[in-house]
Amino acid sequence: MINISIVGSTGSIGTQALDVIRCFPDKFSVVALSANSNWELLLKQIIEFKPLKAVLIDNIAFSKLKENAPNDLNTELICGESGIKEISSMDETELVLISTVGMSGLKPVLSALNAGKQLALATKEALVSGGDLVIPLAKSKNITIRPVDSEHSAIFQCIGDNREFLKKVILTCSGGALRNFTVEQLKYATVDDVLAHPNWSMGKKITVDCATLMNKGFEMMEACHLFNLLPNQVEIVIHPQSIIHSAVEFFDGSIIAQMSKPDMKLAIQYAFSYPERFEKNWTNTDFFSLPALTFEKPDFDKFPCLKIAFDSFAKGGTMPASLNAVNEEAVFAFLKKEIKFNDIFKIIEMTLSKVECLPSSIENIFYADSEARRISGVFIERMKNNNVN
Repeated sequence: MINISIVGSTGSIGTQALDVIRCFPDKFSVVALSANSNWELLLKQIIEFKPLKAVLIDNIAFSKLKENAPNDLNTELICGESGIKEISSMDETELVLISTVGMSGLKPVLSALNAGKQLALATKEALVSGGDLVIPLAKSKNITIRPVDSEHSAIFQCIGDNREFLKKVILTCSGGALRNFTVEQLKYATVDDVLAHPNWSMGKKITVDCATLMNKGFEMMEACHLFNLLPNQVEIVIHPQSIIHSAVEFFDGSIIAQMSKPDMKLAIQYAFSYPERFEKNWTNTDFFSLPALTFEKPDFDKFPCLKIAFDSFAKGGTMPASLNAVNEEAVFAFLKKEIKFNDIFKIIEMTLSKVECLPSSIENIFYADSEARRISGVFIERMKNNNVN
């Protein structure tokens, strides 16, 4: 029985992780859960899984959780971000799944690793912003980070014990909802257009990142950190059918790919069961019913966020953390319909031209994050006013 803490249990990955756990009651046990503000769903999860501890960050939502919790509830309810650190490092936890959105995942990642916990990582921003801290710490604790992103899970599975023979990784992406939009059409892309992802069911923020291809830029950084690669060892290929989740090429020219119909639960289950595989067929892939598999080169001019990501990673230091912060702010502004789709990359470019690139440290990373958000706020406000006028 593996005792699991889930940081971000009410989000897309967190709820699918609980689906996996439901299928293996003799293999996995939930010892802690956390959410930001969705107290109603968290309460349902608490009642079903009976964790030792549950954390809700939002104060107002926590009051409602306490008011509505049954009197016979044996779960300790904790309010605030300090509780996330607690459940990431508690003695009863063996494996921590980090599935929150954005920079909020970095501190629990470091807490879990410092406590020697096994780590399943679905929050790519923790590596984008803090990979220079996370990877050395994991190595010092002899912990193998288990990636939950479908692409990095695929690479993780394909490399196996052959890391010394690796030439490059082939990072696939669907191209997002706007893949076939023209440059002119992108100017008028709506929130509904962007969120209509053809293959995957994900949270809104990451779905926007798929449409801008920023997500693939972040995944390039994640792959470099996880597998000790240089950016020129990561080839990005648009694969609209999302059947090949990624592949690796070895020195002899051999390519090994991981394939299945799109279902995040497959990657989550492998992160939980690694190095074993448990019998549960989530995808029912039938070769005779698959569509033709096609591949395209990404258009860096049409989707400039991808180039911005490569440039930021090359600069190193806190620049990726700044990029992550401004991207979050711009995406959330777009989702609130305050700015246009193409304003996202414009705000990112303008903000990054103003931020300072500092050496990586926990203090500098969070400083860079806050400064990028502050500066981007000025540009977002300017864009909002321009759009109104």
